[in-house]
Amino acid sequence: MSREHRTSEDGYVQWRGMRGIATVPGYVIMQPTTLCNLDCAYCYLPHRDANRKMPVAVAQAVARTVNAWAADARRFSVVWHAGEPLAAGRDHLSALMAPFHGVEHHVQTNATLIDDAWCEFFATRDVHVGVSIDGDAARTALRVDRGGRPAYQKIRKGIDALRRHGIPFAALCVVSAPQPGLGTELYAFFRELGCHALGVNVEEQEGVNVRSNTFDDAAVRGFWAELTAAWRADPVIELREIEWALWYAANALDGTADDLLPARIDPIPTIGMDGSVVLLSPELAGFRDGHYGDFASGNVLSTPLDVLLDRVADRPPGWIAEYLRGVEACRDTCAYFGFCGGAHAANRYFERGRFDTTETDHCRNSKIRLIEGVLDYARAH
Repeated sequence: MSREHRTSEDGYVQWRGMRGIATVPGYVIMQPTTLCNLDCAYCYLPHRDANRKMPVAVAQAVARTVNAWAADARRFSVVWHAGEPLAAGRDHLSALMAPFHGVEHHVQTNATLIDDAWCEFFATRDVHVGVSIDGDAARTALRVDRGGRPAYQKIRKGIDALRRHGIPFAALCVVSAPQPGLGTELYAFFRELGCHALGVNVEEQEGVNVRSNTFDDAAVRGFWAELTAAWRADPVIELREIEWALWYAANALDGTADDLLPARIDPIPTIGMDGSVVLLSPELAGFRDGHYGDFASGNVLSTPLDVLLDRVADRPPGWIAEYLRGVEACRDTCAYFGFCGGAHAANRYFERGRFDTTETDHCRNSKIRLIEGVLDYARAH
């Protein structure tokens, strides 16, 4: 790939051959409220104790662009996330969803507020539901309410309501201590739970979560290998990380892995409750930095979302330009680039304080040790 570049009169560096920012995303993330009724130990959100709801005008502004994208796409998702989306209330969330047409609505919820009325809400609007739970009561102990009380039983009550109404749900699990035996245990738990898909996140140091995410390499690698073995023995759940790793490995053997990464990076627009737009990493929303300033690239109440993305793609602002240089540094130095696509922006910033660094602890835990663990399983079988 060519690394030739040119510099404009004001010093802005423009790379030829660099993976730039796409102007049309695959989905948008909407933050209907800053409030969360839980206080999980590893949460990254900075304002989750404040009850600030997104005005309907923000949703209307986003929908004006998204509806046009959805009309041209086979599939387009609007993901309601950050804070606890159900804390916005059914009436308000309904009003926020109303301007969107031709999209799939997704909610990522801690499930503690789900009852029969919420299940009817999901069914009527064909909402895709993702539930955050980390395993049994002991594994989910870091998910607590504002009084420090375990949230597990309330989470299970919400899941029971989903199952009672026949509403399919995916699960998202945070692993805070990868260790031998955990992969088998977790897969058995989620198999019994009844979710149709499972995503596994090794805990990340980001946002207001400053807990260390430096884990023993052998333990993390062994965890992924064991989880792969458990899934392969009974592959009834879509297992996000394992299936992607196996797909990549198969393409690598066929010599086609270089074609898997998209030509341009999905901007993943995250729309804050006030209409501010943060790109690339939702975890940066709500943060400012003395050097980089506000991580928001604009506001949909003053600039249409498509115009904003076109502007950023044409002329990336400071921290995004720095991130793109970091992606190219990953390409030049990391043997795992084809699988990973470059360290995530938020992980670079919160772990290293910059966007042009390369390998992070998140890379090691959730990319490098993942593919190594899957390959360990493959070699053993």
